[in-house]
Amino acid sequence: MRPVPVRNLTLRNVMENVLSSQPTKTQTGIFCTYCLDSPVPAVKSCLLCEASLCDKHLRIHSKSPEHVLCDPSTDLEKRKCSVHKKVLEYYCTEDAACICVSCRLDGEHRGHRVEMLDEASEEKKEKLINVLQKLITKRDETEERVQSLEERKRKAQEKASGEVETVTALFIDIRRRLDDLEKKILSEISRQEEQRSLSISVLIQKLEIKKAELSMKMRHIEELCNMTDPLTVLQDPDTGDLCDLEEGGDDEDRGGHDRQHHNGNNRDVAEISNALHTLGDIIRGIRSGIYVVIPADILLDLNTAGNNLHISDDLKTATRTEEKQNRPETAERFQGYPQVISRRGFTSGRRYWEVESSRSGNWMVGMCYPSTDRRGRQSVIGCKKSWSLCRYNNFYYVMHDGKWTQVPDMISSDKFRICLDYEAGQLSFYKLCNPIRRLHTFTATFTEPLHAALYVMEGSIKILGGGNATTGCLYHRIAPTPGLW
Repeated sequence: MRPVPVRNLTLRNVMENVLSSQPTKTQTGIFCTYCLDSPVPAVKSCLLCEASLCDKHLRIHSKSPEHVLCDPSTDLEKRKCSVHKKVLEYYCTEDAACICVSCRLDGEHRGHRVEMLDEASEEKKEKLINVLQKLITKRDETEERVQSLEERKRKAQEKASGEVETVTALFIDIRRRLDDLEKKILSEISRQEEQRSLSISVLIQKLEIKKAELSMKMRHIEELCNMTDPLTVLQDPDTGDLCDLEEGGDDEDRGGHDRQHHNGNNRDVAEISNALHTLGDIIRGIRSGIYVVIPADILLDLNTAGNNLHISDDLKTATRTEEKQNRPETAERFQGYPQVISRRGFTSGRRYWEVESSRSGNWMVGMCYPSTDRRGRQSVIGCKKSWSLCRYNNFYYVMHDGKWTQVPDMISSDKFRICLDYEAGQLSFYKLCNPIRRLHTFTATFTEPLHAALYVMEGSIKILGGGNATTGCLYHRIAPTPGLW
């Protein structure tokens, strides 16, 4: 005795959705075989009678088992065995074929494993449902990928628009500065030309007077030379001075040359050079695929934070505090200085990170090796095994190996960018403004991982997200400022 089939609700829901999109009974165009007066849509077809039935004739149709009913169909022969002309009732799992009872008992499928059509159909539907679910999952994953790519496309377009604005602003700034510098240089050339002309004119005037005096003396000498009275020649009062004249000896004739060199405006030249460096780095970044963005989860390492630094819960902000944090003294922790470094270090690639400082206060930002000292003056960022940008008393400096260099650029921004090109051995600092301005570039051969580092003497510093990066700047050295430590 076969088990009673259990209704599959999942399959039912799927099939209802499928059937809802199929034509209705009245749309099949199949009509009742027995309604001769007017066509009435059929609701079932009998395989034994090979006839289609409407609701009325279905009620009076024979209910015996040999009368197999199915959905309305005009091709009932396909539902019968082509050999025995009997209704297809079984499914041979070995040959994957629908068979009749004679095929099963006496035909070529005798002894094969068979199932009732309904059971085989249910099993196949379950497999199809699994396939359908997998296809739905793949379709959803594909849709998510499409959305992700569209988001990447949007961000790429926004990034390109930002780069266009930055480059346009740089070119406008460079043209303006070049125009201003051209006017200044031309004005300086004109001023020096006028000065030289005036100086030469005065010299010519003096030489003309001297020439007249010499001509007068020459005539006097000629007159004496033409005299026949020796007493007059020897007693002439002016001949003593005339005989003492030395040849070619007037300093005025040789010392009136203008040897001035126009130096231009050093600050204007430096700013133009800085803008051109920035533009060049943007172009190199575009050609090489722009800097790799440091993930937004770059975090401060609480195990290294000095006890006079408060670290925010998200591990992105360091704030100087007078209240001791009572952290355990370990070999990793900075002792005596308000410093902290990041958890992760970088050993390759072109990368960057950005910070925002408080409006006032003294601080340092930079990068250091993990082997840097954790106590003593050598542990301060910018001393041994570290590089930094420093703000102290409203002046800005860059520092490495204990040597200080003042940044000549006027800085009003509170946001800064630190760019690392590990293989090229370059660490650059920028102020984030429009357009971005490079402050300084350190060049070194890096031998260890580089960690982000913060020193907060006053105020706070927060780590921000990513951006672009550039290198290079003009600078001059100054002595270390006393009292910073």
